Amino acid sequence: MSVPTVDEVLSIVSSFFVIKGVSQSPIALQIEIEDTAITEKFCSLVQTIESKNLVARLESSLGRNFIIISRFNPPKTRHSWIPRALFCGTVATVLIDGYFRAVSTNAITNVGDPINIAILYTISLMGILGVHELGHIIASKKHKLKTSWPYFIPGIPIFGFIPTFGALIMSRGLIINRNILFDVGISGPIAGLIITLVVSAYGALLSPLIPSSEAADLSAKSGLFELHSSVLMDTTILIAGKHIPDQEIIMSPVLLAAWFGFLITFLNLLPAWQLDGGHIARATFGFKWHKILTFVSIIVLAATGYYIMALFVLIFSMRTPDIKPLDDISPLSNTRKKLFAVVMILAFLCAPLPFSILS
Repeated sequence: MSVPTVDEVLSIVSSFFVIKGVSQSPIALQIEIEDTAITEKFCSLVQTIESKNLVARLESSLGRNFIIISRFNPPKTRHSWIPRALFCGTVATVLIDGYFRAVSTNAITNVGDPINIAILYTISLMGILGVHELGHIIASKKHKLKTSWPYFIPGIPIFGFIPTFGALIMSRGLIINRNILFDVGISGPIAGLIITLVVSAYGALLSPLIPSSEAADLSAKSGLFELHSSVLMDTTILIAGKHIPDQEIIMSPVLLAAWFGFLITFLNLLPAWQLDGGHIARATFGFKWHKILTFVSIIVLAATGYYIMALFVLIFSMRTPDIKPLDDISPLSNTRKKLFAVVMILAFLCAPLPFSILS
C-alpha cells in the first residue's frame, strides 16, 4: 500500500484540526495544532490514517500541542490454525484434569459420573476464560480496535497442577487514549466474573456436604486439604444453601472451576505490569504510579504465596514496563476514575483469603 504524500497527510489533519505549524524529519511529520476538543478529534484522525499505514501520536510541550505522524507497520497475522490448535489442546488438558478430579472426589463422596463431571468442569472453566476474552474483544470492537482470536494456553492436567494457564488476545492496533485503555482492561475481568459467579452457585449446588468430624479424619488420612476461598465464593455457597453448621462442603470439580475463575479475576485485577488491572492503573494514574503499583502488587503476590506469579510480573515488567496510549495527554473520564476504586474492591472480594465469612 502506498503512503500518502505530505500534502495529503496535511489535508487529512486539517479536516480535524486547525494547523498552526509544520516541521518534517526523515522519519516523522510534526504538526502543531490548536487546543480545541482534542480527544475525540484525535481518535477519529488515528482511525482514518491507520488504514493508510500511518500512526499519529499526540504530545504536548510548553502548552503547545503537536501531532507526530510516522509510518505504522501493523503486526503480522499469525497462522489461523494456531489459536484453534491451542484451544483444542486446552480443552483436552481440562477434560483430563476434570476426569481425575472427579475420580478423586468420588473416592471421598459421590459427585457423579466422572465423564459427565469432567464435561461440566470443562464447560465451566473454558466458559469463564472464554467469556473473559470475549469481554476484551467486544470492548476492542466498540472502540474499533483490531484483535486476534483468543490464544488458550494448555496446562498440566496431572499431579494436581493447573489444567490451563489462561488465555490472551493480541491487539493488532494501537491504544488511542486512556479511556480506551481503561475500557479494554476492565471489560474482560468483569465479563469473566459474571460467569464465575454463575458457575460458583451451580458448583456449590453440585457439591456434597459431610460432617465436620469426618472431614477432619479425611484430612488426616487421605490428604484432603482446604482451599482458601474468596468473599464472593463464600457468598455463593451461602446463597446455594450449602452453609450448614457442623457440615463441610466438598468442592465438586465445577465449584473448583469457579475457584480458578475467582483466582484468575483477582490476579488480573492487580494494578501491575500488563495485567488487566495494570492497564486500568496506567490509564487512571499514568506511568509513574503504574510503576509504583506494579511493585506493590509484586509484594502482595509474594506475601500471599504466589511466588511464581510475583516473579513472572517482576521479570516481564522490566522488559515491557509501559503501555503508552497515542494520546497520553487527555485525562481519564471522571466516571472511569471512580470505577478504579470499584476494581480494587472486586479484586479484594475475589482474592483467596486465609479466613472465611462463613466462619
